[in-house]
Amino acid sequence: MSFPRPTIRWYARLRASLFILLHGAALVAPFCVPITGEAVGLCVLFYFVRMFGVTAAYHRYFAHRTYKTSRWFQFVLAWIGCSAMQKGPLWWAAHHREHHKHSDQADDPHSPIVRTVWWAHVGWVLSGRYTTAPIMKDFAHYPELRWLDRYFTWLPGVMLAGLCYLLAGWSGVVWGFLVSTVLLYHGTFLVNSACHLFGTRRYHTNDQSRNCWWAALLTMGEGWHNNHHHYQSCARQGFKWWEIDLSYYILRLLGRIGLVWDIREPTPKALANRLITPPPTTEPGH
Repeated sequence: MSFPRPTIRWYARLRASLFILLHGAALVAPFCVPITGEAVGLCVLFYFVRMFGVTAAYHRYFAHRTYKTSRWFQFVLAWIGCSAMQKGPLWWAAHHREHHKHSDQADDPHSPIVRTVWWAHVGWVLSGRYTTAPIMKDFAHYPELRWLDRYFTWLPGVMLAGLCYLLAGWSGVVWGFLVSTVLLYHGTFLVNSACHLFGTRRYHTNDQSRNCWWAALLTMGEGWHNNHHHYQSCARQGFKWWEIDLSYYILRLLGRIGLVWDIREPTPKALANRLITPPPTTEPGH
């Protein structure tokens, strides 16, 4: 299948160049600073804090509206998501909705089935094709979200880097921000690439989404991708007790203290519908 080559504007080229430079710096900079337990701890901490910002905020809230929250905490979630340096909540969620609308079809922004693994994982980000996004009517009327999404997406990340410096000096910046950010990119991108190629399928869906346990561990539950494509409006993606879904557990904790509410659960009917291998039935008298 042939795709037209997009016209790449200067700011798209600049963004792609910065993305590549960030990766180079993450490879080189750790050899230029002391490796301390505090700095490595910040790397792990801010990987998972910001992964929650992507999974529970950008994905499960802004893209799928699987729970409700207040306006001020909505902005907090957007801020945490922005600190992952993966553009703004409205851009991210709008493209994700396009992914579900056209999953593994020609108009899917990042399908490894239609195009290549490289394209699905990172090529679409670098291409310059998706610098703009469809308008999200349900969130675009909040001016604070529009401003954050359009003008200040870099600010939460820069402030996080400053916090890392205050906590652990340049080692904190390198590990807590730089290395953590690059690891976070590729943890998130695994859902687009690996989770349409590796793992198992529990449900019939109109795509090749799969449940990939190791991707789920790296992405706080997003690897249960076939479950999610089967029931997109559900806040929980690990449907079985052994399908670890850290983002969902944290959302439940936030629900207990009143920061979020109306957390949507999978219904028994949805769990039993469209199973690839239906459960065995027991005949009467047995």
